[in-house]
Amino acid sequence: MAAELDFSPPEIPEPTFMENVLRYGLFLGAIFQLICVLAIILPVSKSQKTDSDSFEPKNSETVKKPKATAPQISKKPKKETKKKR
Repeated sequence: MAAELDFSPPEIPEPTFMENVLRYGLFLGAIFQLICVLAIILPVSKSQKTDSDSFEPKNSETVKKPKATAPQISKKPKKETKKKR
């Protein structure tokens, strides 16, 4: 009875190309999700600007810029028509 037992590993077929693509795609997706979750959990410190512009006080003249109105050529004048009753 002991001689009849087969302890050899089962025959597993080699994975196909699409199975490999799916497996590695799932790994990459899981890594991407972990990076996204870590980006939400861990705060990121913002670097301070060392430009001289950021330290200068802004005048009301530099902040407010008048908007130039461009003539609207695309609009055609509408014909005035009388209402028929």
